[in-house]
Amino acid sequence: MAMMRYTAVALLAILSSTTEAFVSPSVVASAKSPSITTTSPPSFSSSSALHALDPVTYLRTEWVSAALCTNQTPRSFDIALQLGTEDGRIVNFVPRTIRKIITSSAEPKSVDDGALTVSCIRQLNTMAERRNTAAIEFSNQPADNLKDTPDASVDIVVSFQAAQRMYENGLDFKQSIKEAGRVLKPGGRFLFVESAEVGGESYLDYVMGISALVSGGIGDGYEEIVANNISEDASSIAAEVTDEDSEDSEVEATPPLFEEVGYDNVDMVLQPHIAGIAIKAMDADLTSEERKQMKSQEEEDRLAEMSFAAFERGNKRRKRKKKKKDVDNAGMGMGSE
Repeated sequence: MAMMRYTAVALLAILSSTTEAFVSPSVVASAKSPSITTTSPPSFSSSSALHALDPVTYLRTEWVSAALCTNQTPRSFDIALQLGTEDGRIVNFVPRTIRKIITSSAEPKSVDDGALTVSCIRQLNTMAERRNTAAIEFSNQPADNLKDTPDASVDIVVSFQAAQRMYENGLDFKQSIKEAGRVLKPGGRFLFVESAEVGGESYLDYVMGISALVSGGIGDGYEEIVANNISEDASSIAAEVTDEDSEDSEVEATPPLFEEVGYDNVDMVLQPHIAGIAIKAMDADLTSEERKQMKSQEEEDRLAEMSFAAFERGNKRRKRKKKKKDVDNAGMGMGSE
């Protein structure tokens, strides 16, 4: 629980940090000019959803994405996967401790069967050569169907401004979140910086709907509550996910995919964005029988720990009594002399 609270607090610290070094007052002021807001960042292809972002939002979300990767990737993590890879940014975003980066595509299936673009592959190779750290595993697997990636094989999955592009290109951003949970190892992390709404639906509500515990931002009172009590939208989403994975009413309810979600709104932007961290539940990949066995083992361990603690307390009491008795006997011996 302490680790969960630290994760959410660390996220809030990232999002509340100053960006003066990245967004100067002149850039903020010029963002109100139509000639600036309609100009796309020159380094990205015209098919990119990032083209719809104004300069202020673009710079801020890029900085938050990089900070999120740097601060929320434990040193023990080796393998990263990006949903909707479109350039080489991920190579510079992840820490040097990451040894392998796996790609996925959010390109339309009608163009080259949804394969990564030549520009994307070139940028990834260039960045990888310059940094000389993580190896790139190129895969054209769709972001909503990570068919080339086995279950529970990835330490961290990132989704940065990819959901809107998936929606525009005919991919299912909701399914991509479930696929991220599938390929993550238990305890692995899903990092996201996305538009608050995608196709008229809340991105965060869907993540919360398949999660057990939600740690909100400071502005939300920093509550820790069951996801079903957060909002009606999240409750209905949770029910939909359970219905999809259950063949009949007798089937056991699907356990939460993520055990906690820490999130906050990205501030200092002109277009609403959300940033967050979702931690995969330790028992998400277990069958109902395996889950029962795990709970039984946890109960046995708890009882054993309680018994040992009781024994230690009794042993200390016996030692205190013996010490007091020895002191009393010594005092009686001195008095008789």
